[in-house]
Amino acid sequence: MRKRSLFLIKTPSLTKSAENKNVSPLPKTQRGHIPENEFMIDYYNLENGRLIVCKAEQAQVFLVTSPNDQEKTLLTQRYQIDEHTLNSALDPDELARLEKEPNHSAVIFKIPIRYNPDELEFAVSSIGLFLFPERIILVAPETIGPFGGKAFSRLKSLPETMLKIISHYISHYMAHLQVIDQISDALADKISASMENKYLLQLFALEKSLVYYLNALTSNGILMEKIKKCGESLGFVAEDMELLDDIIIENSQSFKLAKMYSNILSSMMDARVSIVNNNLNILMKRLNIITISLMAPTLVVSIFSMNVAIPLQSHHYAFWIILFLSVFSMLGVLLFWKFKK
Repeated sequence: MRKRSLFLIKTPSLTKSAENKNVSPLPKTQRGHIPENEFMIDYYNLENGRLIVCKAEQAQVFLVTSPNDQEKTLLTQRYQIDEHTLNSALDPDELARLEKEPNHSAVIFKIPIRYNPDELEFAVSSIGLFLFPERIILVAPETIGPFGGKAFSRLKSLPETMLKIISHYISHYMAHLQVIDQISDALADKISASMENKYLLQLFALEKSLVYYLNALTSNGILMEKIKKCGESLGFVAEDMELLDDIIIENSQSFKLAKMYSNILSSMMDARVSIVNNNLNILMKRLNIITISLMAPTLVVSIFSMNVAIPLQSHHYAFWIILFLSVFSMLGVLLFWKFKK
């Protein structure tokens, strides 16, 4: 059994876990008789209000991560999952939606996933929740789970388990948005003293990530409303409907927070670009002052270096007098620029 790890959020960076699967080719079998225990699938059973790792024969929740062709064949043949819907669950650009099939309901849901610390870019992807009367099949493009902690305590039914999984990832949006806010504040401090585009590009990447989050949260909000309308057909009870209302509220709050951060970044972007340009102008001004201040002593030395009869050429302290005049002229230029209004 492979161990899975949740997406962990740290400040100021996030960490992610990914896992590559090497599945050996399976022997040819008859349709509907693929040996399920040979696949890299995690199995959970609903016991005492929690999801407990179990054997395939006892499983009520199946977790399939980055399925290969053999695993897709198992899902489409044995459980009659539509191939297009299965591929949609692995497509990061797919919109969230609900589809009713003869023997199950398919939910495509948008979740926040990886974080690129080099480019400060957050991304979203899709997962598929396939709710059967006796099981849930969760298909994800990257490693997720295990399902533990307070969020997955006191589970009573499979529909409630599905809602808890959705709620779990809605809370991820809120946590990621808080990290984005902290990173943007840190970048703002760096930009105030910066003269290059590095931090501006990172700020642009954050703004781009917020656009992805806004689209994902909007799509999830429409999905939640549709699930609410179809709650009875999905087997939801009164408690499930209350949990769904809480999820809708939390999704709405995440959307408003993402929109606020996006507006702040957009409105302040021009000002921050101006700050970088202003810092560069200040540097150029200082360099010009240094250049001009060096021209004054150069002029003094050049005058006394002419190959003609000049004053002080026979003076015993001529060198020190010329050196003093050079330093004095340079200080005079610097003082002039300092006190000039």
